[in-house]
Amino acid sequence: MRLSRLLLLLMLPLAGPLLHAQDLASTCHASSSYDVTLKPGSLLFDRASPAPFHVELQQGALHTDGTAVRLNAENQDRLVLFERELRALAPRVRTVAQNGVDMAVQAMRAEVTGMGVGADTRAEFEIRLSAHASELKRRIAVSQSTHDWQGDAATQTMNQIAGDLLPLLAADLGQQAINAALGGDLQGASALRDRATDLATELQPRLQQRMQALRPQIKALCPSIQQLAGLQQGVRGSDGRPLNLLQVEQ
Repeated sequence: MRLSRLLLLLMLPLAGPLLHAQDLASTCHASSSYDVTLKPGSLLFDRASPAPFHVELQQGALHTDGTAVRLNAENQDRLVLFERELRALAPRVRTVAQNGVDMAVQAMRAEVTGMGVGADTRAEFEIRLSAHASELKRRIAVSQSTHDWQGDAATQTMNQIAGDLLPLLAADLGQQAINAALGGDLQGASALRDRATDLATELQPRLQQRMQALRPQIKALCPSIQQLAGLQQGVRGSDGRPLNLLQVEQ
């Protein structure tokens, strides 16, 4: 799991592609190959490869791939603190994610305002954008696992949002192009058609730049990420190897 999955248990699909995973990783210099699920009585880390595939922490007890690991008192205390601190981090992560949704919505509104689309299009766009934002924030609030936001699930969500919003704007620009052509402004019509065709490509870098304002909030989480990485030091799984649930570059 990249930092965007561990640091932001869910990182919102709307802002995620605008603030790239590698940018998030560079903020705290942290990464992980695991997904994490916050269960009621334990933390579960899992990955496809390499072993251990499943690591479960439960109030100082450790299981790797179903095998109980004998721990000394110090390492038990470390894991108790690790679980407590990760659970305490989750609501802070959700707050950043919720703020990211709000920031992404504001960025989209600003971009649409500058496009010169019609009032009806702006009104319909606002209705759809607000609905998508509300649903994303609801999903963020209830999500307990990074599995909710990875791979096909995140891609499908992004495609659904883009498929709903962008054609609305493109259609407005296309109609403007037709009107310009009918009025004899062939150069203006051509420019509008190009804007409609390249809408997604043109929007992405501008939106990504606007989303950089979220970086300080992410950076504020870095000390907690570093603390988690330190707490796991010295703890080994059933195979005798360090857990390495989280790696932080020095």
